[in-house]
Amino acid sequence: MLPGIAEAAKVAADHAAEVDKDARFPVEAVQVLRESGALAALVPVSLGGAGAPFESVARSCFELGRHCGATAMVFAMHQIQVATLVRHHEEGDWFAGYLSRLVDSPRLIASVTSEVGTGGDMGRSIAALSQAEGGLCFEKKAPTVSYAAHADDYLTTVRRAADAEAGDQVAVLSSRDQTTLEPSGTWDPLGMRGTCSPGFTVRATVSPDQVLAAPFATIASESMVPISHIVWSHLWLGIATDAFDRARAFVKALAAQKPGEPVPAAARLSHVLSDLSLLRGEVGSALRDFVEMSEEPGRPRLSTMAAALRFNSLKLAASEQAPKVCQGALGVAGIVGFKNDTPFSVGRHLRDTMSACLMVANERIHETNAGLLLVAKEV
Repeated sequence: MLPGIAEAAKVAADHAAEVDKDARFPVEAVQVLRESGALAALVPVSLGGAGAPFESVARSCFELGRHCGATAMVFAMHQIQVATLVRHHEEGDWFAGYLSRLVDSPRLIASVTSEVGTGGDMGRSIAALSQAEGGLCFEKKAPTVSYAAHADDYLTTVRRAADAEAGDQVAVLSSRDQTTLEPSGTWDPLGMRGTCSPGFTVRATVSPDQVLAAPFATIASESMVPISHIVWSHLWLGIATDAFDRARAFVKALAAQKPGEPVPAAARLSHVLSDLSLLRGEVGSALRDFVEMSEEPGRPRLSTMAAALRFNSLKLAASEQAPKVCQGALGVAGIVGFKNDTPFSVGRHLRDTMSACLMVANERIHETNAGLLLVAKEV
């Protein structure tokens, strides 16, 4: 786990109910993450950073998830962007300088990958780069941009040029002072309320140096997609783990009231533990697989169909299993788990994990997997 995460988790827990109720950004916990250096933990030693292992970031997402799902999601989304820059900046001096500055001046990076009109397909863009006075510009209509109003920088996917195919995308990093955000919606969701992710029309003018050299298709397969699924699954596991812990505390409280007598809820808790154990196993195994593939020179296996199926399946399994655990915990705790003002409340946990199937819609992933399964030699 990264330095500062334990303190950030405590602060996040103190404000979690208020963040959820008011659908407000978890300012306090994110400030701790800034001050502790956790936002820049992945920056390599060669650029002045700590060079923290990816496993530490994933486990930090789990720990934050146990205390506040929204805080964990903000942290995870930021780390996806940082990891992408770290793994694909080699051909750009501008990006090396940016990562070095990130160490001393922590900045929160948001992602702008979804787009109105693409049907949720991150592999295609309508928006495109075009020439403008002072560099390159783009305009992208995004149905959601996580914590956009609170971010310092934005990593946006667009077509390489106006005449490029929809799938010929690049990733562009723009700073807040280069970017304008025009709100196109409100934010009053069922769960993950503190992520503050309404829609925006995003416009920016940047220098050509702020465009990553690697094609976005490579960035997505080697980094953005598997890393997203891994950090998301860790935070969903964290939320589910806390729900289980609350249900277990309820069962132990019942047992303490009547020592020596059977506690029917304990048997139901055992079923929940089985579901949680399956989730733990899948999440841990996927992390190990990703780290092993990433350590290979050139990361060739991450671009294979088998790897795509592996990490897509992680997302599907975790997004379905986490709410199942939370619902099981609710069944154990009953009315005191249903109410929002008890120590055993799991309503926020259930609502937060229900968002998991929508973050890259599960049906779209199943459609992708279906096509891959017809042609992949290995799975």
